[in-house]
Amino acid sequence: MLTLVKSRGELAGLSQAELVEAARQGDETAIRLLIERNNQRLFRAARSVLRNDGEAEDVVQETYVKAFTALASFRGEASFSTWLTRIALNEAVSRLRRRKPSSALDALDQAVSADAGLVSLFPLSLAPLPADLEAARSEMRQLLETAIDGLPEGFRTVFVLREVEGLSTEETAAHLQLKPETVKTRLHRARRMLRVVLEEQLRGSFAELYPFDGARCANMADRVIGVLHGA
Repeated sequence: MLTLVKSRGELAGLSQAELVEAARQGDETAIRLLIERNNQRLFRAARSVLRNDGEAEDVVQETYVKAFTALASFRGEASFSTWLTRIALNEAVSRLRRRKPSSALDALDQAVSADAGLVSLFPLSLAPLPADLEAARSEMRQLLETAIDGLPEGFRTVFVLREVEGLSTEETAAHLQLKPETVKTRLHRARRMLRVVLEEQLRGSFAELYPFDGARCANMADRVIGVLHGA
């Protein structure tokens, strides 16, 4: 049963581990704060697999429901964020495989040759930026999202976690249960496929990709809490 044990102000300064302990006691405010702190990463991770905003959002909600209804099984061997991300990625990959049964992540490295087909992968025009800054930022973000969506699945997920979400090689390897060397190789190939111009000219815009904030972020907490109340 969920309860409002403490106010948002009382819990806002707590660490993630402390919030998890409060969530174990059924504190609804702690659950909401954990959701808000992890929304962006989970959405980006799920979207990197599915390339669809709506499906990615569904995966995020399902991830939270699974996590908070089975919180007793979280033993803290990895961080709570890592645990959530693994759940989200597993759910996203499961959905992808149901959609495309022949898709296998362990075959991805064979899907891309070193330098072949880069122009055909990204038939994008780097036209001059419009005068309005906000329009320019929106155009560049769309350009980057389109380019990244064109990456094969395993490379795309590594790229999003490393370059968009800013995780280290070791953290990305832990999330995806890969060897650090594999992460490095896939990231290197992903960068090459995105072409030098995208990497060099647009790197500063990566932090704004796949936004999941504002009302979408707040509504996710309401939706998860609603499911948990009914569980």
